[in-house]
Amino acid sequence: MKTEAKIFISVALFFLIIFLIYWYTSFEDAGSVMLFFSMGLGALPGAYLFWWSRRMDPRPEDLPDATIASGQGSVGAFPEGSIWPFVIGLGVTSLALTIVTNLWMGSIGIFLLGFAIVGGVRESRRGGSL
Repeated sequence: MKTEAKIFISVALFFLIIFLIYWYTSFEDAGSVMLFFSMGLGALPGAYLFWWSRRMDPRPEDLPDATIASGQGSVGAFPEGSIWPFVIGLGVTSLALTIVTNLWMGSIGIFLLGFAIVGGVRESRRGGSL
């Protein structure tokens, strides 16, 4: 995870340098704020990955003398296809349309989001599609 952390932190440092140059040369607020938050897009995952890389055993990918056989074995469990991310998308879309339409669209969005969250939790606990 150290390699991934270094990549994200280098992205954050790049945007920090660009932010400082941009702000000191243009004094423009909107672009400066966007560059500052772009720096956060690299700093947050980079700090998280760096934090985890210090607390866990190194993976085979992190070892300099690793071979292909050292990464062999069970990779893990992957979830099956599910309808609930689509239903969450419908709920969020309905909530976003509340800004344009009336408040009744928000009630549909809240219902769909609640339904999708309950369905997704039940599906993940049971292990399979409902």
